[in-house]
Amino acid sequence: MAIGLRIKMTGGTQEQYDALHSHMGVDNEPPEGLIFHAAGPIDEGWGIIDFWESRELFDRFQQSRLMPALGELGASGPQGPPDVKEFPVHHINKP
Repeated sequence: MAIGLRIKMTGGTQEQYDALHSHMGVDNEPPEGLIFHAAGPIDEGWGIIDFWESRELFDRFQQSRLMPALGELGASGPQGPPDVKEFPVHHINKP
């Protein structure tokens, strides 16, 4: 079942997001199972909305690409764990 993820990176910045996103090469090599990804500034820092084919595919991406990239970026990456809320997706419309 598809899932949605609302991710808040408190204190996160566009520069941190851009560095992480570029480091992972997501635009040129999208991860298996990613349906939709959007990111932008929020009051608390930086926000992300993702839709994935399943939680398992997101977890695989997190372990194989996201966490290693965060480790490699070190202090220039986001600080602290993000606030993540998962919700089941009832309907997706891709025009």
